[in-house]
Amino acid sequence: MTTLPARAERRCHNAVNPLHSCLFFSPDLGAEMGKIGIEDPSAAYFATRAAAFGAVGAGTVTATFYNFNPVLVARHVPAVWETASPEVVLEARLRAADSTLRRLLGEEIIASDELAEAARLALRATEACTPHARPLYAAHADLPVPEEPHLAFWHAATLLREHRGDAHLAALLAAGLDPLESLVSHTATGKGMAIRWILSSRGWRRTDWEAASERLRERGLLEAGEELALTEAGTALRAEVEEATDRMDIAPYEHLGAEGVERLTELARGFLFTAAAAGAFPGSATGRG
Repeated sequence: MTTLPARAERRCHNAVNPLHSCLFFSPDLGAEMGKIGIEDPSAAYFATRAAAFGAVGAGTVTATFYNFNPVLVARHVPAVWETASPEVVLEARLRAADSTLRRLLGEEIIASDELAEAARLALRATEACTPHARPLYAAHADLPVPEEPHLAFWHAATLLREHRGDAHLAALLAAGLDPLESLVSHTATGKGMAIRWILSSRGWRRTDWEAASERLRERGLLEAGEELALTEAGTALRAEVEEATDRMDIAPYEHLGAEGVERLTELARGFLFTAAAAGAFPGSATGRG
């Protein structure tokens, strides 16, 4: 039994995660990756998130990123490591995180006691993260914690994101949702990303999308017809996926305690407000990769 208020861990995640994931939509990341010779957006994304593994092949990225077309992954991995080593990519990523947060939050917040406090709280939460069956979390947990508070906060947010993300993929697998079925069913909840953006960024064709939709209809999870809508069973399954993710991701927030979770959520929401005003989250910027 949790000692936290209902869904407190999800609210905290929803406040902290965008401050990590905004990097992937930042022009600063494209600029830094371009400086090291990686200009293709898909190659940059795969390299940025996978660099903590080392120079892995397409199989590792396909497995751990889950919802990308393996053909798209293989187009860029492992070739991207011939352009820039994982170590060089990680350095570029941290420079981009630094400039992105400074631009979005401003120097006053960057130097504030509140940001330093948020970093301490987020890092304390990560003390209870576990590596077993969580490859993306475990790889990033092996990286050193940056000294500057805003980068330490970003690092901790990365760990919390990947810890929950690895759990979410386990929940999707247990629910019998393959990579594209996961995207279709999530979009059908009304909370997903735009279909056109999903297809272009994940490397799928419209025919792949339609085939996945038909498989969901055959299982009674998606309503018949052209409108993308979940059935009662589909809604229940998606709810169970989120609840299972919460259960598998509760430990960091239990470790932080109700007061700490509330305070971290409050601080992160304040930073989010500032970042959003600076244009940090265009379109579907908070969708998980």
